[in-house]
Amino acid sequence: MKQSKDLPYVLFVAEIIYTEIVKIKKKNLDLSKIDAVDTFIGSDTYNHISSGKFHEEWLNELEQNNFIDKKTRKKIPVETIRLLNMQKDVMVKQLIQFPDLYYAKSHFPLEISQRAFDHIWRMCESYELWCKETKQLKLIKLDIID
Repeated sequence: MKQSKDLPYVLFVAEIIYTEIVKIKKKNLDLSKIDAVDTFIGSDTYNHISSGKFHEEWLNELEQNNFIDKKTRKKIPVETIRLLNMQKDVMVKQLIQFPDLYYAKSHFPLEISQRAFDHIWRMCESYELWCKETKQLKLIKLDIID
């Protein structure tokens, strides 16, 4: 059976996050992957996703279009919509941010900031794994899974 190269809906936000981190790395070539993720945290895109607004706007747009995908012109299954709502809730909980509290006196990230970092990292890993699985290796720019 041939693997579809269409990005699953649940990876749509992962692709956005990944793309933004790649842009950060391109602007700052000496920045490590870890520092690029740290830089992403607190960006406008991060704030838009972590507030839940990204998913709300996307789901509203889908609802206005009767949950018909504009690209494929196919109806998006109810289960997928349910998963996207769950993803929104997880994003809001995992990406909560208190910028003034990011580092303790020891310079180690606080648990809440570390949780956000770990979640972003896992999103990037998921995106790269999908790229590898669908043999779209040219999309892999950060090499997080290697």
